[in-house]
Amino acid sequence: QVQLAESGGGLVQPGGSLRLSCAVYGVNLDEFLIGWFRQVPAGENREGVSCFRSRDMSVYYPDSVKGRFTFSRDAAENTVYLQISSLKPEDTGVYWCAEAEYGDALKACIATGSWGQGTQVVVSS
Repeated sequence: QVQLAESGGGLVQPGGSLRLSCAVYGVNLDEFLIGWFRQVPAGENREGVSCFRSRDMSVYYPDSVKGRFTFSRDAAENTVYLQISSLKPEDTGVYWCAEAEYGDALKACIATGSWGQGTQVVVSS
């Protein structure tokens, strides 16, 4: 059974940085595509903020986070990370990792399986 566990959220000032972690249990990271999603203000849909394009394993970022968010993975630790820099108040929300990949038709990250429990990020002075 696949389990994902996020950590690293918290309160940060605008312009600051955070690194979110997603530990993967039950499957080897090399056999598993993971993406990051977030939900910002209540009522909005979850937005995929990074995920792999399976055709070439490049990482997709939407324009809203491109240049500020960086996805990385550590196969030895079976963990993926989301480095977030130049944080803005509008980045406030809950962030999840999930089994996911880029969908060419929708031009967005598509969740395909397990989700973590989420980690809260608050950007405020």
